[in-house]
Parts: sequence; structure tokens; C-alpha cells
Amino acid sequence: MKPGRFALSLLSAIPLVLAACANKSDEIAASYVSPTIYEGMSCRQLAVEAQSVANRAAQAAAAQDKKANNDAVATGVGVVLFWPALFFIKGDGAQAAEVARLKGEMQAIETANTVKNCGIRFST
Repeated sequence: MKPGRFALSLLSAIPLVLAACANKSDEIAASYVSPTIYEGMSCRQLAVEAQSVANRAAQAAAAQDKKANNDAVATGVGVVLFWPALFFIKGDGAQAAEVARLKGEMQAIETANTVKNCGIRFST
């Protein structure tokens, strides 16, 4: 293969490599979680559960963002310096699914909060 064609084929592969990168946590959509699982909770229990889920969601989001940053670094190194680094890109997986589930739980808790008129304040 001629050097020019190799460079062109490498450049054409960049969009595919970037698509394999892990998403930042704020780019992950919430999974649906039914608010009925929170119907039997009191407002106080909902507040405690909301805090617990928010703490877990913050940890999961931080881990997902770290994974996305690591993939971005591997992509940069792979494209510019050393193409075998592209094999270290992990993409989204169980961590992203956890972020989506926890976002869905928060939405379900917010819905239960509204239905029960608890007045719990959620920061965004």
C-alpha cells in the first residue's frame, strides 16, 4: 500500500474509532425506571432514597467520565503517535448502563415526589 493511501485509510478510520469511545456521563440518557417502586415510601423515606441514589449516581458519573477521558487520550495518542494505542479504547459498557439506570431512578423518585407533593428539592 502506498504511504498516501495508508494515511488516507487511517484518517478515514478516525470516525469509527471516535464512535467506539466511551461517552461522558452527561451524554448518557436515563433508562426508564417505574416510579411505582417508590409509591409505598413516605416523604422522609423518599428523601433518604434520593440522597442515596444521588451519591451513587455521582460516583458512577465520575467513573464514567474518567473512562471517557482515558478513551479520548488513547484515541489522541493512537491517531497522532502510536496506532496500537487504539486497542486500549474500551467504549461504553456496564459503567454506562449503571449511569443510565441511576439517572432513571432519580427521575422515578422525582415523579414520586411530585405525586406525593413531598417538596423535596432536586439540584440539576
